[in-house]
Amino acid sequence: MPVNRNVLKRAAQGAAGAAALGVGYASLVERNAFTLRETTMPVLAPGSSSLRVLHISDLHMTPGQRLKQQWLRELDRLEPDLVINTGDNLSHQRAVPAVVQALDPLLARPGLFVFGSNDYFAPVPKNPLKYFKKDHKRVMGDPLPWRDLRAAFTERGWHDLTHVRHDLEVAGIRIATGGVDDPHLKRDRYDTIAGAPNPVADLRLGLTHSPEPRVLDRFAEDGYDLVLAGHTHGGQLCVPFYGALVTNCELDRSRVKGPSKWGAHTQLHVSAGIGTSPWAPYRFCCRPEATLLTLVAAPPRKHAADREASSTDIAARSETP
Repeated sequence: MPVNRNVLKRAAQGAAGAAALGVGYASLVERNAFTLRETTMPVLAPGSSSLRVLHISDLHMTPGQRLKQQWLRELDRLEPDLVINTGDNLSHQRAVPAVVQALDPLLARPGLFVFGSNDYFAPVPKNPLKYFKKDHKRVMGDPLPWRDLRAAFTERGWHDLTHVRHDLEVAGIRIATGGVDDPHLKRDRYDTIAGAPNPVADLRLGLTHSPEPRVLDRFAEDGYDLVLAGHTHGGQLCVPFYGALVTNCELDRSRVKGPSKWGAHTQLHVSAGIGTSPWAPYRFCCRPEATLLTLVAAPPRKHAADREASSTDIAARSETP
């Protein structure tokens, strides 16, 4: 049966039109449809009062992104007890003032941060098919002024957790924290913070930019209650009823964003992030977001069992020749 060329032409035009609409929606609408997610996680010591933690990640800021900057400033209205920034703040050589101004109200609150690859190096154009190959060669752009950003954060009182362990008290909650440099660039040196966190802390909190399983395993083995990460952009381009196509790391797709459990005793939260690379300014079925985590006390039996198991694991490792 001969194929009607007009039918094929109309079908091709229809497909092209649908694709154009999809690209327009992903780049002009959803990429700027900033969303606040709210999640409750039972990770604190029994008897603890709740703790409101604002988790932000992957701003990928450029100087002219006024809508994003204004939305970030308004997050201070949530009155979080603690702000966590898991990296990739920059996408431009002159973006540091824009980041600092956007986060200015939040910088007056207690905060912790680690950096990601796009704090150190500018993004560059990439073949998107490379993301489906986990061992593809990393391509970095020009160095970015991360030291200036670090100075701005620390001068306002935020703590840099890059290969640092730090104890603090926020809203009456004792928190033992530890963080690593970006595993995506293989800059992580977990041995610099290895070991059990403060055993009397109400929360043992780990930070990393990329949620690489090798790093998450170390946090879990040392007995951290909660690990926060970013990097994945929630998949960025997702398929309805299927979800993320890739995570851009070794993490499995089921954990690409939001809360999950890692191992027997550790909770994980991965932020879907707020921005995108300027070379891939699209989001589809994956809106840009920040997360307000309400941390509450874990059930007493579960909490005691988790900490006892963690202590046993640590003791066993220390006895290994």
